[in-house]
Amino acid sequence: MAPIKPVAIAFGSNLGDREKHLRDAARQVAAFVHDLRLSSFHDTDPVGVGPQPRFLNAAAVGTTDLEARAVLDRLLAIEASLGRQRPYAGAPRTVDLDLLLYDDAVIDEAGLILPHPRFRERRFVLAPLAEVAPEWIDPVTGKSVTTLLAELPA
Repeated sequence: MAPIKPVAIAFGSNLGDREKHLRDAARQVAAFVHDLRLSSFHDTDPVGVGPQPRFLNAAAVGTTDLEARAVLDRLLAIEASLGRQRPYAGAPRTVDLDLLLYDDAVIDEAGLILPHPRFRERRFVLAPLAEVAPEWIDPVTGKSVTTLLAELPA
């Protein structure tokens, strides 16, 4: 039996029924991330993707016995199952699932970087993550999610 690891995942949607897409994604994630705790939904402006519809964002934490790469592969499969298309970088999306943290792992492989390289800069990620994992320590900076959020510029 593989060891159980805590994971943190960001959820986003800016096409169609955003709330339904996030809830459908969370139901599918719960099949392999146990004791899933989902934050409230945050309606946010698009950041870094040009003019687009507003996003609905959330974060979730739980535990899994899957390796990090397997978690990422399942997240990508869920995106595809919910109609995510990638015609260009930053395109609007039915659902976006990002693996943010996997235990205290620091990984830099082709297609898999953990912790997520931009999560510390994104209020739309840190605010919902702080609801469900305020004391989670970023293994790179040694700072809690709450501290990272407090340090963001207004």
